[in-house]
Parts: sequence; structure tokens; C-alpha cells
Amino acid sequence: MRTAKSITAPPAALTPRLLPPFGEPVTTASFGIGEVVRHRFFPFRGIIFDVDPEFANTEEWWEAIPEDIRPAKDQPFYHLLAENDDQTYVAYVSQQNLLPDESRAPVLHPAVSEMFERMPDGSYRLKSRHRH
Repeated sequence: MRTAKSITAPPAALTPRLLPPFGEPVTTASFGIGEVVRHRFFPFRGIIFDVDPEFANTEEWWEAIPEDIRPAKDQPFYHLLAENDDQTYVAYVSQQNLLPDESRAPVLHPAVSEMFERMPDGSYRLKSRHRH
């Protein structure tokens, strides 16, 4: 009698992300709530706390982005508890402009401790009172 082998997926940190080339449309979210990401062009990083399946901000906000790096609207946009060397803030970033942050450094935004718990491996998990 043969027994079934259980197959487990590799940890997310070991799974390569296959992102489409810059400028091509994106149809699915590549990042999830609690993931730490960094911006492709600007020096900031943050934790994802919400995802819009496509652009859901104002036209004025979108047009304020320099045209040569302005993202397509038909892709996921992420809400981040963001930080740079000078400040913390909330950012709204298109998927094409995000990359995984591999630094494993803690995110120092003051709202992080209200929404997330930091796991021993350095990842973040949404606190149970903030889950849908």
C-alpha cells in the first residue's frame, strides 16, 4: 500500500517573484498584507496594510506623478505604512513600482505596533483585531 506524500510550498522568502517587465499590465496582486516592500525609484520602504485591485485615488494625484514613471491604472495599488530616512507616512504605490525589501530591518512607522506583530523571523503578521 502506498502512502501519499505531503507536498509543501517553499517559504515565501525562497520563492522568486515573477513580475512583468516595467510598464506591462499586471492582473494579480504580487504582494500581500504584512509584506515589507521598497519603492523601485524612490528611497522609501514600508509594510502593506491594504490593497486596491486597481487605481482608486484621484486623477489629480495620478497626474502629479512624473510622466516617465507614471504607472498604469489597471494594476493593484498598495497602501503602505512607509518610512524614509526623514519621516514616516502613508504611501499609495502601484505594483509595478514595488520590490520586495530584503533588508529584514524593522519598519519604524508608529502605526506598525497597532496593526501588526513582528514574528521571530522578521516578518509581520496582522493582529487578530485588524483581520477582516
